[in-house]
Amino acid sequence: MTHKIIIVDDHKMFIDGLTSIFEDINSIDIVLKTDRPKTVLKFLKHTDHTDLMISDITMPEMNGIELSRCIKKDFPQVKMLMVSMHNNPSMFHQLKQNGVDGYVQKNASKAELLKAVKTILKGESYFSDSIVKAYKESLFTVQETKQSHLSTRELQVLKLIAQEFTTNEIADELFISKHTVETYRKNLLLKLDAKNLAGLTKHAIYLGLI
Repeated sequence: MTHKIIIVDDHKMFIDGLTSIFEDINSIDIVLKTDRPKTVLKFLKHTDHTDLMISDITMPEMNGIELSRCIKKDFPQVKMLMVSMHNNPSMFHQLKQNGVDGYVQKNASKAELLKAVKTILKGESYFSDSIVKAYKESLFTVQETKQSHLSTRELQVLKLIAQEFTTNEIADELFISKHTVETYRKNLLLKLDAKNLAGLTKHAIYLGLI
């Protein structure tokens, strides 16, 4: 089975590099190479089937994330692999939110690139270890920062909430009034940017309280 692939990048040298990688693979057919994201959208309107788009993220006409958003809306069958030198944690969240199927850095090995393409064409996602690690480390840092802003009493209340103690039970356990427990709960929701008790429980787990 031959898979049809689009490559979009505003650096011709990179497009040529990808082309050389795929030219000896019979199962891959590059149907479009361009440096203009809008050309991709026009092309997809007049073609029957495209399996995968490999795109840079930072481009002058339209960035790769904006392009992926448009493609997922109008051509949901097209898989998307992003390539970039960027490796910041917030980008990982953006890529996932916009339906991107994978990401590898531009300095990734040929083997990793081909692994990513193969994995995505199988219907799975592939995100390089480097960006996943950076994302997880950023979450840990955020949680540490949030914990540093909590008092000892707030941490005690948070732990008991996560252990499914009722307001009365928390009051009895900590020898404080029910009103004080409610005040701590409201403060915790604000400080941890949580919407409900389930959110507080998640934070308690992140902080290692339970």
